Formats: sequence, C-alpha cells, structure tokens
Amino acid sequence: MFDAAVVLFNGVSYGMLLFVMTVGLSVTMGMMRFVNLAHATFAMVGGYALISFFYWLGIPFVPGLVLAFLVTGLISAALEAVLFRWFYGTDDLPQVLLTLGIIFMSIAVASFFWGPSFQPVPVPAWLNGRLHVGAFDLERYRVFLFVVGVAIAIVMIVGLEYTRLGAMVRACVDNRRAATGSGLNPALIFAVTFAVGSGLAGLGGAMSIGLLGLDPNFPLRILVYVLIVVSLGGMGTISGTLIAAILIGIADVAGKYYVPSVGGNFMYVITVVLLLFRPHGLLGRAT
Repeated sequence: MFDAAVVLFNGVSYGMLLFVMTVGLSVTMGMMRFVNLAHATFAMVGGYALISFFYWLGIPFVPGLVLAFLVTGLISAALEAVLFRWFYGTDDLPQVLLTLGIIFMSIAVASFFWGPSFQPVPVPAWLNGRLHVGAFDLERYRVFLFVVGVAIAIVMIVGLEYTRLGAMVRACVDNRRAATGSGLNPALIFAVTFAVGSGLAGLGGAMSIGLLGLDPNFPLRILVYVLIVVSLGGMGTISGTLIAAILIGIADVAGKYYVPSVGGNFMYVITVVLLLFRPHGLLGRAT
C-alpha cells in the first residue's frame, strides 16, 4: 500500500511537470489553431538557459528558473512576431513542417553550443534526498515539482477565469471573429499569451532537468507527451490540460514501475481509449 501511494505521488508530481510544459500550447492552439510543435523546443530553451545562467554567470537554481521563464518568453515572442504569425490561418501541413523544422534546427544549435551529451543538473542541496511525510519517504525534488505545479495551476485557472485579461483570452478562444468585433485585439492578446505559455514551457523544461535530463534531443523526447496531454485535455482548456497531464503522469510512472517491460506503452492505451469516447478531449468542445 505504501508503495502504491508513493507511485501515485510520483505520477502526480510528474503530471504537474507535464502540465507546466503543455498548458501554454493548449491555450494558444485553442485561440489561434496554430499547430506549434516547436513548443517542445521552448522547453529545451528553458533548460539550457538555466544551465547557462548557473555555469556561466553563477546564478543559483531558483533565480535561474525565473530567468529561464523570462528568457524563453522573450525568445518566443520574437519568433512569434517575426515568423509564426505569417502562418496563421494556413493549412496544418505548413505549420507542422515549419515548427518541426525549428525543432531540428534547435537540436543542431544546442549540439553546437553545448555539445551532444547530457548536461549536469545544478540542483541545490535542499532539493536532494528524501522528505519524511508520515509513513512515506518522498523525493524532495518531486515535492518541489508538485508544489510549483499546483501554484502555477491555481494562478492560471484564477487568471483565466477571474481577471480581465483572462476574459479577453477566453473570448478569443471561444470566437475570435466576435472578439474582434467587440473591439479586442486578438493578435496582441495572442502574442502576450504565446509568450507566457512558451515561458511556462521553458520553466517546465528547466525544472525537468532533475527528472528527465537535458540533451539536444530533449524536444523530440517530450514532444509525444506534450501532444498527448493537449489532445487528451482538449485545446483551450486549462482544467482539461491539468487532468490529462496528471492522468498521463500516473499512467507512465505506474506502468513503468509495475510492468517495466511494457510500462512505457501504458499511457498510449489510456489515450486511445479515452479519445475514442471523447474525441475532442476530456473537457474540449467541437469546433
């Protein structure tokens, strides 16, 4: 029973990490219907930003996470303004080819500047080891991931549901044409949302180093997880993305723990079964 509880917690904490990395893509795809596979690249950018800040500038881990969020958001905003916005409204194929090409270009750039090997993780001592909680021994780093993920989920849900900016974002997600007719500027709103969502991907990528490791192939390793969570949760819904991320996190961790020979495929079975009954995602709507 204790093992099951620890596995459950590990799965939930992993799911919270997936949520941080994917929630921005869910919202922006729901708003602009832009298939941005390069979202996985932004996660890698955050990871290498954290590594660079630590080893080149001596910036500690937690401030480095904040800077990774900011730097990734700025880089994504520049790409959105210079490149991505010219592909809004096009077919899915050009969008897929464009963003997939960015992934492979980013892999080459990362290999050139940081090398092809895994990077060491600058995790502070207070995040190493285990934390005794009652009868359970939990990894401190997973507890950290859980706490940060919960905090971000609360901020995102409250921000989207109870603030003026959230109302404008929801209006653009629900009906962009009607939002434009009401005097809103969907392009500006999307640019801000895109930067924040990509920044969160960078934050998630930076936090994932201690769990998943970081190398130039990182975008390809997490791309499937990102797409599964977004598809399963439903585009444009934060709550659906959160539920889907936790389900996938639990399925992946539990499957690998209890049936290691096939555990990595368990999440695919769950995804297929759920999408058969909810083709638009758990909380998604037909468009």
